[in-house]
Amino acid sequence: MPSTRTTVTYHTASIDGLDIFYREAGHPDTPTVVLLHGFPSSSRMYETLIPLLAARFHVLAPDYPGFGHSSAPSPQDFDYTFDNLAHFVGRWLDTLEVRRYALFVQDYGGPIGFRLAEARSASVTAFIVQNAVAHEAGLGPLWETRKAFWRDRARHESALRQNLISFEATRLRHVGHSPNPQRYDPDAWCDEFAFLSRPGQIDIQTELFHDYRNNVAAYPRWQAWLREHRPPMLVVWGRHDPSFAVQGALAYQQDVPEAEVHLLEAGHFALDEAVDEVAHLMQEFLGRVHQTRVD
Repeated sequence: MPSTRTTVTYHTASIDGLDIFYREAGHPDTPTVVLLHGFPSSSRMYETLIPLLAARFHVLAPDYPGFGHSSAPSPQDFDYTFDNLAHFVGRWLDTLEVRRYALFVQDYGGPIGFRLAEARSASVTAFIVQNAVAHEAGLGPLWETRKAFWRDRARHESALRQNLISFEATRLRHVGHSPNPQRYDPDAWCDEFAFLSRPGQIDIQTELFHDYRNNVAAYPRWQAWLREHRPPMLVVWGRHDPSFAVQGALAYQQDVPEAEVHLLEAGHFALDEAVDEVAHLMQEFLGRVHQTRVD
């Protein structure tokens, strides 16, 4: 029934011994959109977007291992790398028998999505980027502390945790430099900080972020993939992001000249401020993509 298609349902799949939680809405016979979340969030960051898309699309949004409601084994028992997270997302898609899909990637969703796209190029019908970087031009000043951590972990780990995982850093990721901070619900960063404060989370997130250096090293490879495959591409970018500079959005047009780029009056989590605008841009873009494929 149409009235039920926009209802979000909540599921858990067993993947290689771990529970992978995910949200789902829309009819499976419609084009699929896979939403890949950022740090330190989960699929919950899409709870306002999913119902806006579900009338026309089959929407899926997983929590990675170590995030949200998915299993979170200790770093001693699980390899927290972006390669491994992408492996689990790919196995989850296989379990659900999802063969073709548009990817929406935000923050950590970017490196996971690019790994999926490299491995499964024929499966990706379109690429939608919301403040996820694949060019060093997009790394803002906050990344100097993070790069120092990669060079000398023992010496800079304390500074990294303050820069990335502290309460103030968690708040700043949402509010950023927005001229409209009153639009942001403080529950967003308070809940995320509560997640980061759960037992074992600091170690999990520190270990995973140490691997982020391999994402930066992979940027030329991902750029080459974009130039070769030229996927239909939409970039929606919160211009007030304190971590990822606007240059990171514009750089995608160097690889995919046809990429549609929109700079929004929003921050790192653009859906906090501009979910209706993002949903409208996505619907128009995906409508054109799928109409072209049909024609």
